[in-house]
Amino acid sequence: MEPLALPPKEAFAAIGVGVTKGYELIASGDLQTFKVGRATRVTTESIRAYVARQIELCSKAA
Repeated sequence: MEPLALPPKEAFAAIGVGVTKGYELIASGDLQTFKVGRATRVTTESIRAYVARQIELCSKAA
């Protein structure tokens, strides 16, 4: 089964951004998070949606 959520650092690595940029994406609402106890998780759905938006922006700019 594919994970539905990832720890922040794994999520950031999956999209190729650093920790600072990753937390900026969370703060801006581009990546959705939730808490499991004290642990933060980023939804894989929001990661896929972010990548799709970036691809769409690049294709429109070209």
